[in-house]
Amino acid sequence: MSALRELRDDLGAKVMLPEQVTRIVSLVPSLTEAVEATMPGAIIAATDWCTHPEGLDVPRIRGTKNPDVAAIIAMTPDLVIANEEENKAEHIAELRNAGLAVWVTEIRNVDQAIASMTRLFEALGHTQVPWLEQARANWAHPEPVFDYPVTALIPIWRKPWMFVGSDTYAGELLGRLGIFNALGLHPDRYPKLELTQVPDTELVILPDEPYLFTIDDGPEAFAAHAALVSGRLLTWYGPAMVDAPAELTWAIRSALS
Repeated sequence: MSALRELRDDLGAKVMLPEQVTRIVSLVPSLTEAVEATMPGAIIAATDWCTHPEGLDVPRIRGTKNPDVAAIIAMTPDLVIANEEENKAEHIAELRNAGLAVWVTEIRNVDQAIASMTRLFEALGHTQVPWLEQARANWAHPEPVFDYPVTALIPIWRKPWMFVGSDTYAGELLGRLGIFNALGLHPDRYPKLELTQVPDTELVILPDEPYLFTIDDGPEAFAAHAALVSGRLLTWYGPAMVDAPAELTWAIRSALS
């Protein structure tokens, strides 16, 4: 057995990794896509929500909030990758207590996403990641959607209504495109609010996940232009970041044209 390397994840936790990491369980859809794009075949199990890359044929270990911890332990992976927001601390602790290496990411904005994934892939032996470098370039100085600032509401759930609030990846990402979150100063990151409690805005941005907003389900609730966008482009850090500036810009401009 090769010697283990002592590394630190985004939260500063110690992670002991072998020189060659070839068997990874992912608890985060965006990280599943990122790893498979960089290390094809390295993912040996993923959540039910890991829909990219399409056709990924690996065992499923339930969801991000209720993973099958016993099944993961039985697989004896080299590494489990998780996220401090998407996964529960008790599951991460259980996996670590069973002797598994768990790398936890912390991502609240675009720069942090790029830095976090750079650190992860360097730990996995990949210092040159083409899609990540392209994402870095595309987000360095993105063109604003409009020549003037636009304020938007960003619902993520219905029944009850939930919105993107403060300190979120989606809110910061849109801000880089000149779209400012009407609830960006709310004390909660994902506030539950009645529609009577939210401000009127010119624009509402409706993603297709986690709630599947459609042309017939969502826009009718708001007296605003509605932009239906890919939730993957809005919330997934990974290869989705490459096309996100152009595709989100197109969807939002179309809504206000």
